Amino acid sequence: MNRITLLLIAAAIAVGAVLAIAQNDMSSVQIKSTQLAEHVYMLEGAGGNMAVLTGPQGTLLVDDEFAALSEKIEAAIASAGGGKVRFLLNTHWHGDHTGGNENFAKAGVAIFAQDNVRKRMSVAHNNELFGWKSEASPAAALPVVTFDDSLTFHINGETVTCFHAQRAHTDGDVMVWFRNANVLHMGDCLFNPAYPVLDVSTGGSIGGMIDASNRVLAMVANDTKIIPGHGPLATRADVQAFRDMLVTVRDRVKRLIVQKKTSDQVVAAKPLTDLDEKWGKGFVKADLFVKVVYADLAQK
Repeated sequence: MNRITLLLIAAAIAVGAVLAIAQNDMSSVQIKSTQLAEHVYMLEGAGGNMAVLTGPQGTLLVDDEFAALSEKIEAAIASAGGGKVRFLLNTHWHGDHTGGNENFAKAGVAIFAQDNVRKRMSVAHNNELFGWKSEASPAAALPVVTFDDSLTFHINGETVTCFHAQRAHTDGDVMVWFRNANVLHMGDCLFNPAYPVLDVSTGGSIGGMIDASNRVLAMVANDTKIIPGHGPLATRADVQAFRDMLVTVRDRVKRLIVQKKTSDQVVAAKPLTDLDEKWGKGFVKADLFVKVVYADLAQK
C-alpha cells in the first residue's frame, strides 16, 4: 500500500470509522495467519488484529477489519482449516474491527458484542480530539446479541469467555479468553508497543486501560499468547511494560494538572520525551496522547 492509503487506514483506526478507505484499493493487503494453538489462529491485515477458533461446530471469528477484506479473511480462515463463520464477536465499536459486519451478517453469521457497542454503532460520532467523524453503521452491521459483563461460548472443545473492560479504549471493550488454548485477545486494550488510542468521546479512559492491564496480568501466565488490538503477538511481559507506561503517563499528566497547567502547557512541557523511542512509533504521537490524557483526567 502507498503512504496515503496507510495514513488513511491509521486515521480510521484512530477513530474507528470505516469511512471511504474501506472501499479503497486494498488489493495489495494480505491476511497473515499465525497458528497459536491447535484450533486458534491470529489473523493480521489492515485493521485490528483478529482471532479465529476453528472446529466441527463452526468457526468463531473475533473482529473483522474492513468490508473490502471480508473475502480475504474468509480465504485465510479456509486455509487454516476453518469452515463457514458461525459466530462473530466484536471487541468494540470502531470500524477497523467491525467494518466487515454487514458482509458477514448477510452471510448468516450471528454477531455478538458488549451492550455499548450496538449503541455506539447505531449513531454518528464526532471525535473532536482526533478531528474525525464517523457515520452510523447500517442496521445489518449491528450486533444481534449483546451482553453486559461477560459471555461464554462453549464450542469446538474450547471455553471462550468474553469479559467487559469498563471505560478502557472505549466504553464497550471486551477481552476474549480462550481458556484451554491459553490465548487471550485484548482488543484495543493493548497496543504493542505504542501509545494507545483513547476514545474519550465514547467512554475511554486511561484509568480503565490500566485496570484492563492489571486484570490481564492477574490472570495470565508467562507462556500465555496475547493478541493485541494492534501490533505483533504479545506476552505477559509486554502487557506489564504497557501497563507501566500508562501509569507513568497518567501520573505525569496528573501532576501538571494539579499545578493548574492548561492542555497546551502540558503538551509543551513534553512529559513523555523519554518514552517516545519505544512507544511513540504508532498511530498516536506523544503530543496527541498527552492532549487526550489531559482531556480525560481534567474532567475527573
